[in-house]
Amino acid sequence: MESNQQHQATSTAARLVNWDFAAATAATLVAPGPKMSRREIQAAVADLRRLADESVSHVHRITGLDAAEDLRDSQVLIVDRASWAKANSQSFAALMNPMLQHLAETRPDAVNATNTAVTGTVTGAELGAVLAFLASKVLGQYDPFAALANPGKTGGRLLLVAPNIISTEQELNVEPADFRLWVCLHEQTHRVQFAAAPWLRDHLLDQIRMLSNGLMDKAQSLPERISSMAKQLSAAASGRDETAADGVPDRQVDVLTLLQDPEDKARLSHITAVMSLLEGHANVVMDAVDASIIPSVKTIRRRFNDRGINRGWLDKFFRRIMGLDAKMRQYADGSKFVRGVVDKVGMAGFNRVWEQAENLPTEAEIHNPDLWIKRMGL
Repeated sequence: MESNQQHQATSTAARLVNWDFAAATAATLVAPGPKMSRREIQAAVADLRRLADESVSHVHRITGLDAAEDLRDSQVLIVDRASWAKANSQSFAALMNPMLQHLAETRPDAVNATNTAVTGTVTGAELGAVLAFLASKVLGQYDPFAALANPGKTGGRLLLVAPNIISTEQELNVEPADFRLWVCLHEQTHRVQFAAAPWLRDHLLDQIRMLSNGLMDKAQSLPERISSMAKQLSAAASGRDETAADGVPDRQVDVLTLLQDPEDKARLSHITAVMSLLEGHANVVMDAVDASIIPSVKTIRRRFNDRGINRGWLDKFFRRIMGLDAKMRQYADGSKFVRGVVDKVGMAGFNRVWEQAENLPTEAEIHNPDLWIKRMGL
């Protein structure tokens, strides 16, 4: 039975972030998306659902992962921007509440229960603003941790954000059916990865929680780090930092980089390597289809890549501070790793990566596939 102290810590942790207010704020701030009639919306949703199903057989053929034949433990949802934000606020709550409870239990002096309601509302508003920004950008997302927020369920959840997919295909002026299948290939690959490696969800969850708890255990140094972060962001915004050719600060100033201590680096390096693997593998799959499957695939890839060049400085700035540029680097680094391994030992050799946690590549191996091949004895 939970002790009174534990119960108080759980109650305090629940008030540190107002997750419902975060979702409501995001829904208020985010634009609804392209104007479409009800009939057009219904047709687009049906089309995305059909293409999501169709893409699974292509993922199976390209990856050789038999897990693609049975994905009944997870679901596919076609959502709008507000629904995506709400789903992510729920997942964030499930991921972060244990960390916040750990903070309340181990450092009660760092948590003033008298003002947690105010703090939780302010933090919820800030998180809602971030979710609103992301909700207008994300095309799709596989959430392996969805079951944490939904008692009784065990699998993950694939979200396809219809307004963003439609607005992007319009912006790129590409064939809708081709673009939608291309996006589905990437996202369904993530779904198959976690089905092929059922241990991966809990492994990632443990790593994230250990890293988060490590940060919270150093809460006494957070004010100094936050001050340092604020100074760097201010310098970046005013142009006093080193800048790239596009005028965006060249230095990485995302929150995780500024908050980590040396002892956190190993865990963060491992998580980075795993995310690079997952994103790179999905990119390789979506690029492996030829014109017989997606006739305009080359045009889509070229225009999608060029799209980043035309972003405004404010969009690029927010992407930089929230680590989205780092995510794009994960795509590139992970893709090179997967291709480097497959070129030398084939897809069957590469698929050993899904057998156990010890087979996951390190960050050094992501940048040098031969190191992983040698460690695996391939």
